[in-house]
Amino acid sequence: MYLRVIRLIRANRILQRKSWNRVCHLSIIFGLTVTFFLAPPPWSCALDNEPKAADLVTDKQPIDIHSKKYQELFLDLTTEHQFTVEELENLFKGVNIDQKVLQLMDKQWEGKPYYEYRPLFITPAVISDGKKYLKRYHELFDHIEGVYGVNREVIVAIWGIESRFGSNQGGFNLFRTLNTLFDAYPRRADFFRKELINFIQLCKVNDINPLEVDGSYAGAFGQAQFMPSSYNAYAVDFDGDNKRDLIHSLPDIFASIANYLKSFGWTLDAPVYAEIGSSLNSTELIDVHANGRNDRVDWRYVTETQKVQLPRPPDKSQLSIIGLELAPEEGGGMRYVAGYPNFQAITEYNHSHKYAMAVSEMAESFLK
Repeated sequence: MYLRVIRLIRANRILQRKSWNRVCHLSIIFGLTVTFFLAPPPWSCALDNEPKAADLVTDKQPIDIHSKKYQELFLDLTTEHQFTVEELENLFKGVNIDQKVLQLMDKQWEGKPYYEYRPLFITPAVISDGKKYLKRYHELFDHIEGVYGVNREVIVAIWGIESRFGSNQGGFNLFRTLNTLFDAYPRRADFFRKELINFIQLCKVNDINPLEVDGSYAGAFGQAQFMPSSYNAYAVDFDGDNKRDLIHSLPDIFASIANYLKSFGWTLDAPVYAEIGSSLNSTELIDVHANGRNDRVDWRYVTETQKVQLPRPPDKSQLSIIGLELAPEEGGGMRYVAGYPNFQAITEYNHSHKYAMAVSEMAESFLK
């Protein structure tokens, strides 16, 4: 029966992918239409009234591993990743929906202004703990800095923000979470299918029981909160036990964070950010700021336009422009900074400029 299902899947796979591509294309066009027109046409769907993913399932609802999407998943895992059908059936037996995961993914989180975001992570207690760990593991950090060329303070800052120095790695069973998001979160099902495959692979290679790993509701896990694909791409074995363990091994955890940042261009002791004022003095800078993390501007232009002295970036790299909201008790308004390549490397870890700024300022606080 299994072989017959596999043959049918192979026969229809190309047709299905072509159909799905057409659906995705139409979805993108419709999304742009809703975004750019204040009032959608009367025949369009009311997006706000569409059911959320969590509304379409019940908690602990069994996942049908005999469905077409799971049989295709099993096909890929057996033919491309050397799993047996028996292994997969035993692993996936009894897997069910975690409705709370979908509720959290569905929730429209409003971005906090930076003056509210920063205190969530940077507190006197966290700063004190960070300094303590930097002192405790200074020899390990000497070694990591020598190998990867990434400043120890930023490694500890990321560790502190991601898991409170390992004390909070997430409370969701990761295998159940990834299956829930693959099976019942259509908007990003393809993404979580890949993450599920990556997770199963890394568990097998690193001798981890996939049913015993906890993580976040969005699929990240370990003390560094890597997604499974990032784990496979950037995690390293730094303690020499032939496993990449980002759950328990501090050498592996610290070195993997360093390897991640180094892979995206971190330069030891190079500038991270620089203050450039309370306003932006040109349309170009305003546009770069509005365009987000992927837009850049020449550092000399920032110097001339903002009338500030800036350190030269490594390799003549360009700068990002970041706007940070000031608290009303500080007079309100904005604080603008220029993000250097090291800052940009942090945004590859987490795309939020606020996250990167919190990491940068926490790292600075360890030096005071």
